[in-house]
Amino acid sequence: MSPRIAVLVQARTGSSRLPGKVLLPLAGEPLLARMLERVRAARTPFVLQVITTTDASDDPVRTLCAALGVPCYSGHPTDLLDRHVQAARALEADVVVKVPSDCPLIDPEVIDRVLAAYLARPGELDFVSNLHPATYPDGNDVEVMPLPVLEEAWREARRPLEREHTTPFLWEQPARYRLANVAWESGLDYSMTHRFTIDYPEDYAFLAAVYEALYRPERPIFPLEEILAYLEAHPEVTALNARYAGVNWYRNHLHELETISASQTRSEVRS
Repeated sequence: MSPRIAVLVQARTGSSRLPGKVLLPLAGEPLLARMLERVRAARTPFVLQVITTTDASDDPVRTLCAALGVPCYSGHPTDLLDRHVQAARALEADVVVKVPSDCPLIDPEVIDRVLAAYLARPGELDFVSNLHPATYPDGNDVEVMPLPVLEEAWREARRPLEREHTTPFLWEQPARYRLANVAWESGLDYSMTHRFTIDYPEDYAFLAAVYEALYRPERPIFPLEEILAYLEAHPEVTALNARYAGVNWYRNHLHELETISASQTRSEVRS
């Protein structure tokens, strides 16, 4: 019997650096709608749910999900580990897939590849991702784990970063948990040089330019290879947010993380 897989997309409007980023327009639709369009294009069977907060400020997220026909769970505003577990329990999921909403260029085939790596070894793995170490362009994040393993983290995790970022309790303990990583099949590592995620106005300018160039209603899903070919031909677009390439949340917790090195993050460049 195939496991029931739940893909959970965490989304909120309260970004400190770019408030309302999930609702910014991309090719005529909110960023979150474009992102979900790409997630839905993955071929592996799963149930999809957006998980947002109980704050009234996230009512627009709930309204958008209703319009899109995507179920939306409202949970803890800051404890993402709790939000994921409660949403997965409500869905009676066997397997949880964590995908952040700030990845509007995520390639559906990347989701399938990470899920295939997990499903190919039933009962053998506690956590599979493409982030440890990362090789894909930043913004193709996929993490997969059985719900009982995530529930174990939920019961035992105490550090604030473990609650806020959902999965560090697992991948920070390679001696305790059976981990696997999916590397980019190209053999390249663009994780610190190509930024497809969104935290800053420059990221939005980059994403809007890519969507303007590549999105077509009759062909809404354009693959990673097409994006990279476009960027190769248009370095001025790559330059829009190049100053933030490699900037991620690790930079604020290097003193706490045992499996992350300084080479896997970068500080913000002040203007």
